[in-house]
Amino acid sequence: MLHKVYKSKYKVLFHLIFSIFFLYLFFLGVELLTSSLKAFGSDFARKLITATTNPFTGLFIGLLSTAIIQSSSVTTSITVGFVSAGTLTIRNAIPIIMGANIGTTITCAIASFGHFSIEREFSKAFPAAIVHDIFNILSVIIFLPIELFFHPVERVSILLTHFFIGKETVCFTSPLKLVVAPIVERIMILFGTHCIFLAIISLGVIILAITSFVSILRKASAERFEILIDQYLFRNDFSAWVLGLCLTAFIQSSSITTSLVVSLVGTQIITIEKAYPYTLGANLGTTVTAILAALATGNSNGVAIAFSHSLFNFFGILVWYPLRRVPLTIAKKIGALSGRRRLLAFVYIIVIFIIIPMIGILLGR
Repeated sequence: MLHKVYKSKYKVLFHLIFSIFFLYLFFLGVELLTSSLKAFGSDFARKLITATTNPFTGLFIGLLSTAIIQSSSVTTSITVGFVSAGTLTIRNAIPIIMGANIGTTITCAIASFGHFSIEREFSKAFPAAIVHDIFNILSVIIFLPIELFFHPVERVSILLTHFFIGKETVCFTSPLKLVVAPIVERIMILFGTHCIFLAIISLGVIILAITSFVSILRKASAERFEILIDQYLFRNDFSAWVLGLCLTAFIQSSSITTSLVVSLVGTQIITIEKAYPYTLGANLGTTVTAILAALATGNSNGVAIAFSHSLFNFFGILVWYPLRRVPLTIAKKIGALSGRRRLLAFVYIIVIFIIIPMIGILLGR
């Protein structure tokens, strides 16, 4: 009996150590992918953003550039820089921010491929991944036309800017970035100009890490690990929303925090319904650091753009949380279809994040 107790404890410790290792490997892969694509695509993003001629073009430019760079913060920073320099107006910059909000969700969709080999799991993981971009797409459909005619996001952003500008702010650095950054910097130096090669390797690392993490989750769930997750962290919508908000603000990456919850849904530890409010919280939490950084600079235009990002997500929550059945139903239907024909998931990613924005940019010229 005592032997079984010790064996069980060692098994839990074993799972914990390896889950932490593969989580770290996943974080490292995401940071490497982002850094390599930044080095390759930042100039491309700058050229795209300066080519903005109308709000719809701006939307697609924000989407495509963020999907390519794998970082909404880079797209937002470039946009803030152009607004501060007078190259872009706040009004023209807001659609770019809306597009960036959609583009950043591609990492979450990629993470769902850790479940690709098992149809039952993938049919649950993929909807949990794409409900994030469906929420953002539906928010754009509602708020972009309203913004074009009435400018509520712009007006409220400027109002908040006048209220907060000049106040003391707190600078915060993600502890995750502190742990990962030294290794990323050394690897970037090692690969030099071979950024695309590094991006491909990073993608492989992400898939390997998330697949291994999922394997550990399967074993942990069989040992009632899901009780902690399901009954405490995700016990109701509010606790899940707060968890997503705080964890993302702390880690400073919605791509990472939303990708993690995809694995929980894929292994059936939680449902997509419980993951949805967490995703909404993460979507809002990712804007916190941008606001702090913008307030620290004291640039009123930069602060206004940072607030516009938060307001867009906040207004989206006000609409699509009460009407959550709409994005959840769309995600489930696409997920069920992709589960049976898994290659359609690749088609979805290419169409949403590459083909549609490219067509939109070409037509807008």
